Amino acid sequence: MGKLKLKKITSMEKVFPHKEPSGEGMEDVLTALKGETVSFQVAYYWEEMQKERARVEVISPVQEHVRVRSVELVPCGYPTHMEADEGYLTTEPGLYPDLLTDVSSMGINLIPGQWRCLWVDFESDRNLAAGNYPLQICLKSSDGVLGSAVVMLTVLDAKLPALPIPHTEWMHTDCLADYYNTEVFSEEYWRILENFIRTAVKRKCNMLLTPVFTPPLDTAVGGERRTVQLVDVTATKEGYQFGYEKLERWVKVCRRCGIVYYEISHLFSQWGASMAPKVMGIRDGHQVQLFGWETDAAGPEYGEFLHQFLRSLRGELEKLGISKNTYFHISDEPHKSQFESYKAARKLVENDLEGYEIIDAISDYDFYEKGIIQQPICSLDHMQPFLKKRPLKLWGYYCTGQYLKVPNRFIVQTGSRTRILGTLMYKYQLDGFLHWGFNFYNSEYSLEHINPYRCTDAAGSFPSGDPFLVYPGADGNPEESMRIMLMDEAMSDLCAMHYLESMAGREAVLACIEPEGNEIAGFDEYPGSISYLSGMRKRINAEISRRSVTEKSF
Repeated sequence: MGKLKLKKITSMEKVFPHKEPSGEGMEDVLTALKGETVSFQVAYYWEEMQKERARVEVISPVQEHVRVRSVELVPCGYPTHMEADEGYLTTEPGLYPDLLTDVSSMGINLIPGQWRCLWVDFESDRNLAAGNYPLQICLKSSDGVLGSAVVMLTVLDAKLPALPIPHTEWMHTDCLADYYNTEVFSEEYWRILENFIRTAVKRKCNMLLTPVFTPPLDTAVGGERRTVQLVDVTATKEGYQFGYEKLERWVKVCRRCGIVYYEISHLFSQWGASMAPKVMGIRDGHQVQLFGWETDAAGPEYGEFLHQFLRSLRGELEKLGISKNTYFHISDEPHKSQFESYKAARKLVENDLEGYEIIDAISDYDFYEKGIIQQPICSLDHMQPFLKKRPLKLWGYYCTGQYLKVPNRFIVQTGSRTRILGTLMYKYQLDGFLHWGFNFYNSEYSLEHINPYRCTDAAGSFPSGDPFLVYPGADGNPEESMRIMLMDEAMSDLCAMHYLESMAGREAVLACIEPEGNEIAGFDEYPGSISYLSGMRKRINAEISRRSVTEKSF
């Protein structure tokens, strides 16, 4: 029988083939609230000269709640920008762990001389009885058991609450149609879309970018992306008529999947709001482009169109019963030099959007200070002025530009750097979180399509991992990444913190986050270790457990 070395490690540790994992922060007992997914890894190293194949067996009284996947290496041609900090595991191009694929009945390959990993999820059901459940992961060959790893799963008598704030990861539906070679709005398109939405919701994305018009995002000036417009438009001599059959189906799918909030796609072009998005419609019996790059955003023609459209859309949102959960965008990431064009665009629609919340990724404090935006979404590296004199509601985001010090989720960054987000969001009481790439499978500016299994950096445009959280798996089913699981854990931490706050107050939560009073200073200075996050969540769970027992004793 061959020699196999096994090591239990946390979900936050990323294992490179030629380096033994540390096992930092891993414990023999893992605790979950009901309804929470708790993950860990089993790293293995095959010490024989010849490869072997091993079957994976789960032995547990709750084995139906356990899912085992293989952590696969993916290409990272552009792992990071030229400047990096200590929160990167490497800055060299290479193959690094990220993709999670289900283990087949045939098992896994044991590759000689390499460390590889199994990813183990315990998906605690909300109705599962509280208690302790042993879990054993066995690797077997035809000769017998090669090795096993054992943990104890402890389910607390408390249910993880829903995420109390919006969390959106922009879904690019054109990328789904392009990758799977299916027609937009075909039955196959709707099926694939629902699969991806369900995965997003399962990982605590509760808001969905809703393309009433094709979103004007990451598109070269003069170029265009595939039309995914949900609203039908007809131009007549008297004005415009609007049809909402596709939008109504969209909302029906979203409700079925568990989406809570809707964000209407941007009403003006990205980076300045100077042009209109692509708007298709029927004119004189023909489908034509009514507005686009050639349309002056501040011109009377587009202004009148928006006026008619927004009045009509408001009625539809009320009819669908989602008006109170709907947010609007003007333009994404306007710069300081584009202040006037953004201001003009905002003024053009402010009366028609009265009573609705408007959110945009804006990191220049002047936009808020001068009253142009009331609910900014600020990049994490520009938070300080917003925290010093904060808006009534303040969101956060990061993308390719937030590569130093602050949390992010590039493939070569540490897992703890991704997971710390939930803790910081609680500490600084952010009202929402946005990221631009749930499934962006294009190059920068959408000049070409890419295969995300071969290219993780948008054709050398962004650090690997920035453009997407899920891979487009077979039969229209997404395959998850380590990073989406770490984001799920970050949001679970946030949910657990809010739950403890409801039981014991905010100070009790802060005492778990900062037991010595000085662990977290800001978004660019925070504990970066796996041990800190493991210990912090352990303290949160212990307080929830203790107070749950106390409450039930009365």
